[in-house]
Amino acid sequence: MSARMFSGTSVFSLLLLLILGATACQNDATVQGEKVQEIIPSKEATNAEIIRNPVSADEVVDKDKVAIMTFKETEYDFGTIKEGEVVKHTFSFVNTGKVPLLISNARSTCGCTVPKWPKEPIAPGESGKIKVRFNSTNKRDRQNKPVTITANTYPNNTVVHIKGFVQSDKSTAEKQ
Repeated sequence: MSARMFSGTSVFSLLLLLILGATACQNDATVQGEKVQEIIPSKEATNAEIIRNPVSADEVVDKDKVAIMTFKETEYDFGTIKEGEVVKHTFSFVNTGKVPLLISNARSTCGCTVPKWPKEPIAPGESGKIKVRFNSTNKRDRQNKPVTITANTYPNNTVVHIKGFVQSDKSTAEKQ
């Protein structure tokens, strides 16, 4: 090999790669002008404890540490409605766990389905309601909308469904 095989650009590129490699593995970084520090858990902490989950992946689930949402129904079929109608349904549940139930979020896959949930803790043995409103505007045919409820339960997400058939002038004409 001759020295002519390495151009000035190649040497510069090699040096740049070495410098980047040497500085890439630091614990502190800067993102958009703000210093970001890597979180390094203690030896005793697990990932589940870091995100404040009441259970750990390393142990059997202790039912005394979690709330349990027991629904009367997890699916509601609103039947057939005309496009543009709004359907409302209430999913009732009981906290059958031994600790207060805290619902942090309830969401659906689109803006047509809007859930409302209790913001206050629900004591063991007490009941609560998730109210769901489905707007069928611009929706046609078979609909199945999941509502995902996030709480201090195991697993921490519970899903209920609202479903049915939305009949539009277009879908009625197609059937004839």
